[in-house]
Amino acid sequence: MTRECQSPVGVPHWAIALIGLPWSVHGGEAANERIAVSGGIGPDSFNCWEFVRMVQARHFDRLLPEISNPEDMLIMGRTFRDHPERRRWAKVPDPMEGDCVLLRRSRHPIHVGIWLDVDGGGVLHCAEGAGVVFQRSDALALNGWAIEGFYRFIGNPA
Repeated sequence: MTRECQSPVGVPHWAIALIGLPWSVHGGEAANERIAVSGGIGPDSFNCWEFVRMVQARHFDRLLPEISNPEDMLIMGRTFRDHPERRRWAKVPDPMEGDCVLLRRSRHPIHVGIWLDVDGGGVLHCAEGAGVVFQRSDALALNGWAIEGFYRFIGNPA
C-alpha cells in the first residue's frame, strides 16, 4: 500500500496512517485496557493480535478479547486453533474488508492480520522486524507467509 493508495470510493484509505507502527513481542503492556476503554487507541508497539484488536475496535466496532502472545510457536499454534474467540468467526472462501486472515509459516497458523480491499486486496498486519505493513498475497509468500484462511466475524453463536 502506497501513500497514494485509495479506497474503492476514491479517498485515501484509513490504513495508510498505521503503516510503519512498530512490532513488539508483547506489544505495549497497557494495550489491552486502552483498547477496551478507548475503543482502540493502541500502545506504541503491537504484536499481531493486539494490532488486530485495535483495528477491529477502531474501524469495525468489534471488541475482541485479550489473548496472550506465547513465545513458543507450538503453543501459539494451539492458541490460535483452540481459543474460544475462534467460535465468533466463520471461515469464508472469499475475503471482504475487515475479515481476519490467519497466516502460517509451517503447518500451524501463528500470525493474524486484517484483509483490506485496496490495491487488489491484501493483508494489513504487524510483523516482527517490519512493524505494520500491507502486503498482497505475492508479497506475503515472498516473506514466507501462507494464508491458512479468511475469517468473517459472526458474533456470538446462537
